[in-house]
Amino acid sequence: MAGPLPFRALVTDVDGTLTDRERRLDPRAVAAVRSLEARGVPVILATGNVLPIALALYRFLGLSGPIVAENGGLLYHELDGRSVVERFSDGKLPRRAFRHLLDAGVPARRLFTDRWRETEVALEPSVPVASVRRALGGWAITVESTGYALHLMERGGGKLPALRRALAPLALVPRDCVVLGDGDNDVAMLRSAGFAVSFPSASPRARRAAKCVTRAEYAGGFLEGVKASGLLA
Repeated sequence: MAGPLPFRALVTDVDGTLTDRERRLDPRAVAAVRSLEARGVPVILATGNVLPIALALYRFLGLSGPIVAENGGLLYHELDGRSVVERFSDGKLPRRAFRHLLDAGVPARRLFTDRWRETEVALEPSVPVASVRRALGGWAITVESTGYALHLMERGGGKLPALRRALAPLALVPRDCVVLGDGDNDVAMLRSAGFAVSFPSASPRARRAAKCVTRAEYAGGFLEGVKASGLLA
């Protein structure tokens, strides 16, 4: 008989983690998360994506854990058959910061999906992160790079505080979880995890924060990391 699993939940980023280089969902990752759910291990999405995208993925994958969306700006969970959304920012300060960037001559453009974004502002990654940070010096704004976008968030936010809130109804803390991520916006979660996984394709900060850096990239690394954690054989 198999012994108890070493961790009680899995927390994963989406782009570059469950996907390939082109952000296409990898069938190996799909099979892995469905296997975990079948064994009673909730899979929690923690993503910079807007909630409609994350919720669609949640439904298609058949997940049971909560969703941390917009880099921790939104938390979605289902309680007693009801869909509940908690907001941790009204998005006003990030939107003001974006207008300041334009006034300062920074050639920033918002992502197409920002029409559904509620709590932060996400920029096309063509603008250098250093120029955005310089222009917002003195603002209570955190600028995080995912490799796919630059996110303007209220200082003090991020994925980790929302993840802690998401785990509380499950009587879990981050140390009970395997966390997989590849961006600077995943660093705080990785540092707090029971087992932290990143990839060769990840940012330098994410790799330094991980306990395990896989040999494979992208979703191949996801599968390797989950196996290294002991959650899957």
